[in-house]
Amino acid sequence: MSLTITDECINCDVCEPECPNQAISMGETIYVIAPDRCTECVGHFDEPQCVQVCPVSCIPVDPANIESRDSLWAKFNRLQAQAQQAQAQHAQAQAAAAARVEPALVGSPAEGPK
Repeated sequence: MSLTITDECINCDVCEPECPNQAISMGETIYVIAPDRCTECVGHFDEPQCVQVCPVSCIPVDPANIESRDSLWAKFNRLQAQAQQAQAQHAQAQAAAAARVEPALVGSPAEGPK
C-alpha cells in the first residue's frame, strides 16, 4: 500500500523532508505521493514518517494502491539498488572529471624572471 495525501492538505511542507524515499512532492494544489516510491517507510522506520508529522492527519493508505508488506520490501530493495547505482555512476563521473583536470594542474615548471 502506498499512502496518499487528501484535499485536507494545508501545504505546511512538514511531510516532504521526512520521506526517506523522496516520494512526496508539490502537486498542482497540494502535496502528492508517488506510489512507485512510497514504501510506507518500510526498511527505514516502523511507522510512516509523513503520517507521524502531518498536523491535519490527511495522509491515509491509498485504496487504489493496495500492496502487501512483501511488495513494500521489494520496492524498498529496488529503490535502494537504484540509489546505489546512481551513487556509483556519480562517483565514476567525478573520477573521470578529476582525471581530465589533473594534467592541467601539473603544467610546466614556472619560468624565471625575464
